[in-house]
Amino acid sequence: MEKLLNMARKVCDQAEIYYCEPTSSEVMFQKGELHDIESQFQSGMALRIIKDGKLGFSYTKNLIDREEFIQNALDSLKGGVQAPYDFPHTSELPTLKTYNEHINEVTSSSMVENCTRITEIFIKNTDAEIEIVAYKEVLNQRIINSQGTDVHSKIGSTGYWLSLVYPGGGAGISRVYEEKIPFSVSRNILDNLVKMYNDSSKVVTIPGGKMKILFMPGSMYTLLWRLHSGTSAKSIYEEISPIKKDIGTQIVSEAITFYNDPLDDEVPGARSFDDEGVPTKKMNIIEKGVLKNFFYDINYAQKLSKQSTGHGYRASMWGGDTITMKPTPRLAHPRIAPGEKSFEELVAMMDKGIILDGVMGAHSGNIPNGDYSVGVSPGLYVEKGEIVGRVKDVMVAGNVYDTLKKVVAIENKLHTCWGGRMPAILCDSISVSSK
Repeated sequence: MEKLLNMARKVCDQAEIYYCEPTSSEVMFQKGELHDIESQFQSGMALRIIKDGKLGFSYTKNLIDREEFIQNALDSLKGGVQAPYDFPHTSELPTLKTYNEHINEVTSSSMVENCTRITEIFIKNTDAEIEIVAYKEVLNQRIINSQGTDVHSKIGSTGYWLSLVYPGGGAGISRVYEEKIPFSVSRNILDNLVKMYNDSSKVVTIPGGKMKILFMPGSMYTLLWRLHSGTSAKSIYEEISPIKKDIGTQIVSEAITFYNDPLDDEVPGARSFDDEGVPTKKMNIIEKGVLKNFFYDINYAQKLSKQSTGHGYRASMWGGDTITMKPTPRLAHPRIAPGEKSFEELVAMMDKGIILDGVMGAHSGNIPNGDYSVGVSPGLYVEKGEIVGRVKDVMVAGNVYDTLKKVVAIENKLHTCWGGRMPAILCDSISVSSK
């Protein structure tokens, strides 16, 4: 990397090299049986250069010819992408413990053994179509640039994805559990999943109207995508955010504190720097309902005369290959602060409503404006504080800012879920339509 950087510096004003090396092992069970075992090792390198105020970019997963790699970045300058900013000089970072050597004890054999135990419990107690994935991931990253930055990290995680699918359909109750060290999913957790599945096995028909909705962590990305869009520097610069002028204004219930915490190394994935080498920090986006901050990468910070907040990441809302992407503003560690109620207490507070355990079509609707209209998949119907079945052909719709003004209560713990760590959130008077 050092040799490549020195070569690049001779033909441009600034240069940055991003190196990424993910390794993973995965065990998959389908229909109660071992389906596949996979192991992957990849590495890749991306080069960004700035020359005469223009950005050049190239990437490779097999660096054979350094001169050709640099020339590809030089050729991309013809695209005329403006880069009126400097790469950062980062010399000090918070000290985090993101990798635990005990993760080496997680093997394909141990994952198969744990998945078999879980499968046997589910088969004995449900009629579900069972899908289980166990995994181990290690990610090495390094960023160096011509400004003197040289930062690196090693992140390890292991976990389980469990899904109990209702017979004859694609909907099911799914959960993710993740740690930095070897662990087994407890029998208590498994028994609770079994009970929730069995309580909701009967299909019930409901009328439409407004009712309570309990947004479970697994469905929270429906709201997160909209909050992310509304508070991103990219949306502010493009003037498509409905809250672009609302800093210091209460925009949702005071029960909501929405924040980003990349420094919590008690859980997997902590980061002391973003994908541009800028130091990260814990930052409140919404504090007790009041909009406090937008988040910036280097590019949009420059466009808006601000400073990067350490939120430049090589990722998109729809996923993709990290190496092939340039950094954009992103909340990589979003959370909503927990409340005071247990899950059981939240359910008991529902006279009539739906536990929104999963959704279809979260990408639909006007995301920048905060609108959503999603299929319930699955939705557990509650009457008088008891789960009485599940619903089909039901839609839930609203606007994220309006929905989060109607918060009744928030769960007292955070759960790993797609896009962050979230509690369950109970909201009132949400629009539900039934076929």
